[in-house]
Amino acid sequence: MNAFLKRLTLMLVPALAGGAVHAAAAEPAMPSIDFVPGEVRVTTHRDHDDLLSAGLGLAGLAGAPVPFADPARPTPQELRRRAIQMNWKGIADLGPLGGYGQVYGGVPAVPGREYQAFAWIPGAHQPHRVLLQAPDGFDKDKRCLVVTASSGSRGIYGAIALAGAWGLPKGCAVAYTDKGAGSGFFDYTDDSGVALDGRRAKRGEAPLEFTPPPLPAGAGIAVKHLHSGDNPEADWGRHVLQAARFGLAMLDRAYPELAPFTAKNTRIIATGLSNGGGAVLQAAGLDDEQLLDGVVALEPNVQLAGQGRKLYDYATEAAIWLPCALTGARFDAVPFARAPMTRDWPQRCASLHAQGLLESATPATQAAEAYEHLRASGWTEAAMQVAATSTAFDLWRAITAGYASAYLRRGTANMPCGFHYAAATPEGTPGIADAASRAAWWSDSAGIPPGNGIGLFGGTDGSADPTLVGEQCLRALWDGDDATAQALHAGVEATVARLPREDLPLWVVHGADDGLLPTAFTSEPYIAWLRAAGRRPLYWKVPHAQHFDAFLPLPGFGERHLPLLPYGYAALDRLWAHLFENAPWPVDIRTPSGHPRGEQVLTRAALDLK
Repeated sequence: MNAFLKRLTLMLVPALAGGAVHAAAAEPAMPSIDFVPGEVRVTTHRDHDDLLSAGLGLAGLAGAPVPFADPARPTPQELRRRAIQMNWKGIADLGPLGGYGQVYGGVPAVPGREYQAFAWIPGAHQPHRVLLQAPDGFDKDKRCLVVTASSGSRGIYGAIALAGAWGLPKGCAVAYTDKGAGSGFFDYTDDSGVALDGRRAKRGEAPLEFTPPPLPAGAGIAVKHLHSGDNPEADWGRHVLQAARFGLAMLDRAYPELAPFTAKNTRIIATGLSNGGGAVLQAAGLDDEQLLDGVVALEPNVQLAGQGRKLYDYATEAAIWLPCALTGARFDAVPFARAPMTRDWPQRCASLHAQGLLESATPATQAAEAYEHLRASGWTEAAMQVAATSTAFDLWRAITAGYASAYLRRGTANMPCGFHYAAATPEGTPGIADAASRAAWWSDSAGIPPGNGIGLFGGTDGSADPTLVGEQCLRALWDGDDATAQALHAGVEATVARLPREDLPLWVVHGADDGLLPTAFTSEPYIAWLRAAGRRPLYWKVPHAQHFDAFLPLPGFGERHLPLLPYGYAALDRLWAHLFENAPWPVDIRTPSGHPRGEQVLTRAALDLK
């Protein structure tokens, strides 16, 4: 009945013309959005600038990072352009063989305005960013708001390649949230953080994206997702729903002659990828007001109570065991399994043997034993193959050190297991960041160090296998039963998803070869849980797709895999047809059976999308 009334209301909305034009300005918060106590920054993006690519177009997005005229003092416009470019490059395959813009997707110029603010979840210690992109070509007859959350721990543009690329060309407005993460790093060296416009500012000079408690200059670098004291992951669903409310309020400002915008007269579609996918699934379970009309989640980091496996569990396991397992001959031809940074992996086998965790005496049999250990805990060989890249890039340690701090609500000075962040010198030792490096963190970083001149330090010893001590300390927080371990488990349990309402169209799209968030631990138990509870979700487990479309240009990757984004766009297209064209929502749907693109340019036939 609610869905019928909402559809009827949409049909009765007057077809009013045009949209008001706002110059760049700062507007006070409105009573209807009391979760935004400060200003709303409004900027206009037309002519040689736009909402989707900041004027770069596809070729510019794929090119080298756009430079700053003054690297130490980039302008807000330069920072925005670079942030949009770096977030596109971090999510989509823009390589010459990837087919983006020819086989699927596109980057048309979309002029319009942006409304950006710092918002607050009740009880939070720190704000989060929200942003509405309002296109000049907003479709007044099909009032559509796409709401999304950044992937990983990225900044506010972290979902632009999914939500923006799909929604803006259709005439939808797009509301974004960084879900309490983002790249507004605080550097204690000069006591500076990031202001609303992306520029560096010192404590007290302007409202900052993240303002941690005062500490001495030597305290290093603080990261909001990890050091806010809020455990943001527990509130990701609330962030998404709040972004939807912010979007509706900003639509009232952008198109006052079409106001009011409400959940009854505007279709709200939630979509996200990776952590953003988990966030929209969290939102679906919390949507008591029925804001959302449909959800499409790609490769979601979704955590369940008593089912599947929690990210912290399998990531701490992967950090310890995968380096040894991947030395086995079965992985010799796997991309990055024999890269220079893996030369110490055999030492991991020796270390585990010395601790009595492996019984075998030879490197080959130790690798086989480690492999069987992971297989017994649910890892597939396909997931392990792709996880070679994450292991080579040391992602497991980066993720678990940071997430342990978030779950335990620790600050930068008391991260668990002795870890901390600081600017890194060329020699890899702690140092002091220069002004140019500091200025680019907001636009360039993916949200969790190391990277962009910031190092992860601590959690090591002077042995031949120096990172094992920290990785085992992090694992002990999962296996242990002391007060700290119990607090970590409580932090993880606070992130679990709830059941969505029965009539909510919901589609999960996940790569069968995902080696970072394996389907066996995430999407598959989530879909089984929904179906057991009488829900009717759609699920595509896409053959040959893995977690990082942006890795497909790397040697050996694109030849073996397919991108996941086109399948997400296809699911969103089907949801659009259901919501706006009265197409029936299927009870089930055939999963495309694509094939790896090989060494040639990706084709539509390879995707098997009809």
